[in-house]
Amino acid sequence: MLQSINVHHARHWPDYELLDCGHFLKLERFGPYTLIRPEPQALWNSVWDLQQWRKLAHVEFVPSGSHSGKWKKLKNMPDNWELKYTLNNKKKICFNLALTSFKHLGIFPEQSVNWDKVATFASNKTQLKGLNLFAYTGGATLAAVQSGIAMTHVDSIKQVVSWANRNRELSGIPDNIRWIVDDAFSFVQREVRRKKTYEIIILDPPAYGHGPKGEKWKLEEQLQKLVENVMNLLNPNCHLLILNVYSLGFSSLMLKNVLEDAAKKFKSALEIGELALQSKTGKWLPLGNVGWIQKE
Repeated sequence: MLQSINVHHARHWPDYELLDCGHFLKLERFGPYTLIRPEPQALWNSVWDLQQWRKLAHVEFVPSGSHSGKWKKLKNMPDNWELKYTLNNKKKICFNLALTSFKHLGIFPEQSVNWDKVATFASNKTQLKGLNLFAYTGGATLAAVQSGIAMTHVDSIKQVVSWANRNRELSGIPDNIRWIVDDAFSFVQREVRRKKTYEIIILDPPAYGHGPKGEKWKLEEQLQKLVENVMNLLNPNCHLLILNVYSLGFSSLMLKNVLEDAAKKFKSALEIGELALQSKTGKWLPLGNVGWIQKE
């Protein structure tokens, strides 16, 4: 049954703050350091002027192409540092952050809503198995493990899986995670043939990408088929499926249509929401859509 479409925003996080956004940029604080990064969704004017931003910022990302660029340091700061997040079950997860050439730092703060969702679902349950696809640096994986879930972590880039493992070490979590470097779509198809089941499946697919063997991924062409395959892996009696979509032009109604049949299959609750962060200046920054299919 579909509930209303809601806006899901992160609760207060002492180590992270969206300060302002606008002019296709965002001003963020990660721990003691303030950064300016591109943000294609921020098409309005900022509240603070950009001169004020640069007085506050330690570093600014300067694009040199459509997907890469360089960091211009405005104040002294390291290229790597650490950040912590406390889940709603009081367990902590930690991240190694890095100034990468792709503007990313190794964390998406808006995803903390999903980390807490996983922790809430896992409370008072035992022997849960989880699968994190397109798993990046492992925020959802670590949140799940800290909630007692046996996790399989899948990403196509070996260096990113190694980064996630470093985050595990930093979080003080034993290495009982199943790490897989593989194309997510191919892995899911094999798991279906093996008749594997999971209680929790998390998907955060990019708009486009490549697997380790050159497999091509294009969101609008393959998402529906991926969801159909993933539903064959869900425990029909108890499950949580999380699907994030950050792609300009991919609306919440499109996500609803993709997930609706899947929810009906198991008579599960379906909730569609928009992930967003509110800046210190009051602006709301949309950061993609999320769908939750849940049955307990």
